[in-house]
Amino acid sequence: MKQYLEAGKIVRTHGVRGELCLEPWADSPEFLRGIKRFYFDSQGQKDAGLLTSRVHKGQLLLRLRGVDSVEQGDALRGKVLYLDRADVPLEPGQYFLQDLIGLTAVDGNTGREYGVLKEVLPTGANDVYRIVSQEGKEYLFPAVRHMIKETDIEGGRIYLLPIPGIFDNEGEEA
Repeated sequence: MKQYLEAGKIVRTHGVRGELCLEPWADSPEFLRGIKRFYFDSQGQKDAGLLTSRVHKGQLLLRLRGVDSVEQGDALRGKVLYLDRADVPLEPGQYFLQDLIGLTAVDGNTGREYGVLKEVLPTGANDVYRIVSQEGKEYLFPAVRHMIKETDIEGGRIYLLPIPGIFDNEGEEA
């Protein structure tokens, strides 16, 4: 499991004093607003020097130490910022999306393996898991609480309770 996770990308400056606009790669900019320290690298060795953050029009606006002009801010455009997972207390049943990628999707009742969770697609109402079978067939599975029996990050498996028709040959012996 990676200790430092991608939080978002600096996409532009905001104003004339070097404030930066971060495109959040998280549930919401409000979630990232609670983070007190960001890093410029995936090992947590280059502290970004966060001074302040605020939410504005679906983005997170940041002030970083040493960035006081548009020119200094423009030099950081395209940079990815990272957060330390230790700085984010998760509630039971909450997971980082990056930890779900790569889990084996298994039927929670029969034990049948459907494939590997390759991507989490946000749709607004709920996320959708893109699962790819060993044969390369793709399935889209709605990530709603009553259809997920268990998520075992350490064991590398997610146990699903699919409705008929989501996976081919539903109910047949594999």
